[in-house]
Amino acid sequence: MALNQEQVNTREEYKKTKSQSVQKKDQKEKTEAAEKVTKRIRIRLIPIWLRLILLVVFMVVGLIGGTVVGYGVLGGGKVADVFKQSTWTHIIDLVDKEK
Repeated sequence: MALNQEQVNTREEYKKTKSQSVQKKDQKEKTEAAEKVTKRIRIRLIPIWLRLILLVVFMVVGLIGGTVVGYGVLGGGKVADVFKQSTWTHIIDLVDKEK
């Protein structure tokens, strides 16, 4: 009888280990499949069209900020004069006069 019980125990253990290895393999395949799916899908926090709009806005803000600092602070003029048309026509006249 002891021999039969050992055979039953080993068969049961064999079945358990076999079912566990099959389950592990199935889980690995499922996770690999899920990883492949998640790698292909990309969700952008900021859409491309919004990035382009932000780029243009930041460029305009940088241009305005640069002219304010250049003319008002470094050039010694009034900061509010940067936004007047007469200032820009005067600058263009100075540039064209040198040519």
